[in-house]
Amino acid sequence: MNSITDKIGLAPATAATALECDFPLVEISQVAEQESWRKEINRPIYHIHKWWATRLGSVFRGITLGALSQPGTDIWAQFYKTHDLAGKVVLDPFMGSGTTLGEAVKLGSKAIGCDINPVSTFLVRQAFTPVSEAQLRSAFERLERNVAPEIQRYYQTRDPLTGDLIQVLYYFWVKTVTTPEGEVIPLLSRYVFSQDAYPKKKPRAQIVCPSCWNVLEDRYDAVDLRCLHCNHQFNPQDGPAAGQYVTAKGGQRYRIKEMIPRDGTPPTHRMYAMMALRADGTKVYLPVRNEDLALYEEAKKRLDSESLLLPETSVRPGHNTDQARGYNYTKWRDFFNARQLLCLGLLLREILCIDDEVVQEQMLCLFSSTLEFNNQFCSFKGEGTGAVRHMFSNHILKPERTPLENSVWGTDKSSGTFRTLFESRLLRAKRYLDEPFEIALGYDSDGNRTGSHKIVASHPIRARRVDTWAELEAADHGLLILNGDSSKLPVPSRSVDAVVTDPPYFDFVHYSELSDFFFAWLSPVLRHRYPWMAREDSSDEGEVQHKDPRVFARQLASVFTEACRVLKDDGVLAFSFHHSRAEGWAAIYEAINKAGMAVVAVHPVHAELRAASPKTAAKDPISLDAILVCRKKEFALQQSPVIQDVRQTVDALASRLQAAGMRISTGDRFVIGASQTLIARAAEDLSFDEIKADLEVIRLAVGPEAGDSDEKTSTAQQDLFITTS
Repeated sequence: MNSITDKIGLAPATAATALECDFPLVEISQVAEQESWRKEINRPIYHIHKWWATRLGSVFRGITLGALSQPGTDIWAQFYKTHDLAGKVVLDPFMGSGTTLGEAVKLGSKAIGCDINPVSTFLVRQAFTPVSEAQLRSAFERLERNVAPEIQRYYQTRDPLTGDLIQVLYYFWVKTVTTPEGEVIPLLSRYVFSQDAYPKKKPRAQIVCPSCWNVLEDRYDAVDLRCLHCNHQFNPQDGPAAGQYVTAKGGQRYRIKEMIPRDGTPPTHRMYAMMALRADGTKVYLPVRNEDLALYEEAKKRLDSESLLLPETSVRPGHNTDQARGYNYTKWRDFFNARQLLCLGLLLREILCIDDEVVQEQMLCLFSSTLEFNNQFCSFKGEGTGAVRHMFSNHILKPERTPLENSVWGTDKSSGTFRTLFESRLLRAKRYLDEPFEIALGYDSDGNRTGSHKIVASHPIRARRVDTWAELEAADHGLLILNGDSSKLPVPSRSVDAVVTDPPYFDFVHYSELSDFFFAWLSPVLRHRYPWMAREDSSDEGEVQHKDPRVFARQLASVFTEACRVLKDDGVLAFSFHHSRAEGWAAIYEAINKAGMAVVAVHPVHAELRAASPKTAAKDPISLDAILVCRKKEFALQQSPVIQDVRQTVDALASRLQAAGMRISTGDRFVIGASQTLIARAAEDLSFDEIKADLEVIRLAVGPEAGDSDEKTSTAQQDLFITTS
């Protein structure tokens, strides 16, 4: 009996698509890895606005091409060719940022995208709306004339060398707590507040004196420093905050969480330094002076007198929001200081004066995108890199002890501002509609990689956006973007050629809890325009998201059942998935099984940059996704899969990827092994607990420390590894 590794590349007898036969996992993983380094540049259309776990376009191009191609088609040979798959229809019931839709319409097919989250629906509509660069620049220039000077006036300081007013790029703030004795303590873990991203190469750093709050310059690792202004001697590495505790001057330690204001207000802050831009383009660090404090108070006073459309909704309890709520951030407006609220409110008011609704919504999308980098949950990344660490660098809304206040409008030296994101996000996305490109790798004569370059392999994206199935059916190249419960689609049965998607995680990343941050600003503006914006928050009772894997399986099964209904009998459901725990995979198995489908093929591919936050904090980060290819059971199981020795298969696939230069972790090996197990058990109707037990055995078997499985597992468990037809 041949092992599964001998079967790679051979089509099952019932295969109807190329995706069931083989997948160029090495070649596409290499391209995907290159794309993942700068996703927002290599696939800008999916990064016009923040969304979570955005999948790689190159992977989904390969999946969609394979799902719409005949068995025997060489997917890789066709990867960089221009296609026109007219008449084909691709559905994504969890469209997120729109990756599947973009790749489908680039291949010339029609596409249907649905998401229950209104922020997703809004951003995808904006991403695929063609607007000329001239129209957008005209609108931007109007804003630049009418509101930019008002905003920039609140981000300026006086140059101590010349006395001239200069623009401030960033203000440095720190949270403070007050002891029972009345001492106000800044939550600084060290007094070095700015250093280079590579400090050993560039050791120069900025340090604040804890006595007079002046700014000093010295080495990032200095341990003994005397202030040039007040003569105070201190250790820059030894701040009062350490872990969950803060130390008073007398040595008394207090638990920080217990010193949060009892009146329900968020913690207080102190503004202590700034980075400003001189007229000659050089950057300078300055301490905050009385004039700067007065300017902030002026903004605060004006905010009270203005009538602005600001977020008024509450932050609902949830796994991703409870930490912020625990620090008294109970309303979304609490996430911004007074100057930010004023300037964002002024900008929003002017955007709403744009008469052309299409252009106005493009600017609203840009405005919403700007929020991510302009709030009190942002922090400073350091010099030599993008300065602003956005608020979603963690999947939870983690209160920042040393927030960075960005300049809302910004300058050409800023990052994460309305001005810079206009160029880097909005215009870049619109240009991609006109000239969609792929990333191709270059090699020298010895086969060594020499870099990458762009290849235009698609016609311009001109899919006509429609509102109904009837309109989509009549269109040559149509795009139907829906908002709602994907278990109840307004699509006829057996009408879709392929379902390609990336379902949510079952556990603790609740997109709607996080997207409420944007929804709180967008809903008051758009609720009278779109019914799906007229909710209290961005969640819905049909949302597929739950920390209980069995509940998640039931929710997901309802969507997969609907996908099965609308899918043609020879069509496939293909989706990407990875998880580090057996119950995550058990939930997927149960959802597929209950939907009347079965896994017929799996392909491991590169999914995400291992260095991406929050993966860097993971003990055993996963960088692979498993692409699971499913068919309706009555067509999938005419021939049972042949699986022999799952661990041997894992070794073979991992070796192929490692030979191509990819690092495969223990977590990645489990992704491969778990997905292979879903094929091995496809013909069976196992309970959640039964498949979970199998997957736990796989975890032991595929790890580098698994050793001889005969010693680790019982005879009954061994049966899992030798499954033959």
